[in-house]
Amino acid sequence: MCKAPRAMAGGHEQITIGIDARAAAEVPAGRGRVVRELLRSLAARTDDGWRCLLYAREAWSDEALDGDERFAWRPIGARDPWWHLLAARAAGRECDVFLSSNSYLTPLLLRVPTVTIVYDLVTFDPSMRPNRRSTVIERLTLGGAVRRSAALVAISQATADALISRFPLAARRTVVAPLGVTPALGACLRAEEADGLPQPGFVLAVGTLEPRKNLPRLVEAYAMLDPELQRRHPLVVVGALGWETGPTVQALRSLGDRCTMLGHVSDAALAELYRRCAVFCYPSLGEGFGLPVLEAMAAGAAVITSKLSSLPEVGGEAVSYVDPRQVPELAGALSTLLSAPDRRAQLSAAARARAATFTWQRTTERVLGALRRAAG
Repeated sequence: MCKAPRAMAGGHEQITIGIDARAAAEVPAGRGRVVRELLRSLAARTDDGWRCLLYAREAWSDEALDGDERFAWRPIGARDPWWHLLAARAAGRECDVFLSSNSYLTPLLLRVPTVTIVYDLVTFDPSMRPNRRSTVIERLTLGGAVRRSAALVAISQATADALISRFPLAARRTVVAPLGVTPALGACLRAEEADGLPQPGFVLAVGTLEPRKNLPRLVEAYAMLDPELQRRHPLVVVGALGWETGPTVQALRSLGDRCTMLGHVSDAALAELYRRCAVFCYPSLGEGFGLPVLEAMAAGAAVITSKLSSLPEVGGEAVSYVDPRQVPELAGALSTLLSAPDRRAQLSAAARARAATFTWQRTTERVLGALRRAAG
C-alpha cells in the first residue's frame, strides 16, 4: 500500500510525522515527561505544515491535544518486541518520517526516515550499574539505530559527545536539543494535597531510586551535618522505586524520622516541594540532562549538584557543584548552604534567571527541524 501524496499547507508540503508516544501514558518521569512536553509544545504551534500519528499502547489524554485534528492516536496493544514490528509496518504505510522517542529497536524495522532521540549512554558505563535488561537491549540496538537514523537528537552536549565518541558515524547527523521547564509545574495544588506535604525548610532529593542517583552517599553526607541542622532541615526524597534499590532504601531508612520518602508525586506537588525546600540536592553520578535540576532552578531552589556529565550545562554558574563521589565535600556544601540564607537567596535568583532560558519551544523547534530535514 502506497502513502498518499503530501498535501499542501500554507504553500508548503505537509508532512506526516509518526511518533513513538508510548511513554506519554506509560512513564511518569524521564522519557515520559519529554514525550508529553514535546506533544504539548507541538500543539501550541500555529504552523500547519505537519500532522502527527501517535503510536502507543494507550492514548494519553491532555487538553492541549484533545480536539486538535493534527494529532491522531494509533493504538497497538501488542507487547515488546511485537509492538515495534507492528508500529514500524503501520508507520511505513502512513508516515513520511518517524520520531523514535523510546527505543533503538524501532529504527531498525522502519522503512521511512527516522529521527532517534538519545537520552544518555549510561548503559555503556558499568560503574553506573544500569538496569540489566535495558543494558542488553540498548547495547544490541543503538549501533544499528545510529546507522539507520537520518538524524539523532541528543538532549545535551555531554550526551552528544558520548554518542559520537562511541559511534563516530553519528557526528554529522547529531542535533543537540536541550530540554525545557514544563508549564505543568505551575498547576494549582489541591488543598488536601498541600496539607500532606512537609513544612518548608527541608533538604530535597528527586529521582528514580537507582544506583547512579547516589543517594546512599547523600545519606552519609547528611548524617555528618550538625544535629541542629538536621533537626531544622530534614531530608525529603521524591521518586519511584527503580532497580537495585536495596542499599538506597536501607540507607534512607537508617535516618529514621529525619527522612521522609514520598514516592512519586503529581507535577503540582513536585513544584510545591521545589519551592518549599531550603536546598535541592542532586548528587547524581551521571545524567543525560538532569531535568530535576532545571525544574528546581525554575522554582527558585538553591541547588547542589554534581560537576559530572551534563549537569554543568544545566546549572551554569547558578548552582553549587560537588564531586558526588566525595562524601565530605557533599557534606560541606550542604552545611554551608543550610547555614547561609543570603547565599541561598543569591543562588535562587540566579537559578530562576538561567532556567528561563531553557524552553520546550526551543527543544521542539530543533526536533521538528530534524524531522523536516529527514522527511525532505
